[in-house]
Amino acid sequence: MARPYEDSNSSVKTRRQQEDQRRMAFRRAIEDRCEERQLLQSISDYPELHWQAPAAAQRNAQPAR
Repeated sequence: MARPYEDSNSSVKTRRQQEDQRRMAFRRAIEDRCEERQLLQSISDYPELHWQAPAAAQRNAQPAR
């Protein structure tokens, strides 16, 4: 009798862990994007700090559409 409850409980824990992992990944992505925007904004205040990244780096930096 206890077996179905244990299976259900473990599947709930697994689902919650997966949801937590997705939520944390999303949160890290948002934080990374915010930090990147702040850095770009601070660099834009100093044009002498601008440099041309290699073409490969520019392609990798652009979000996939």
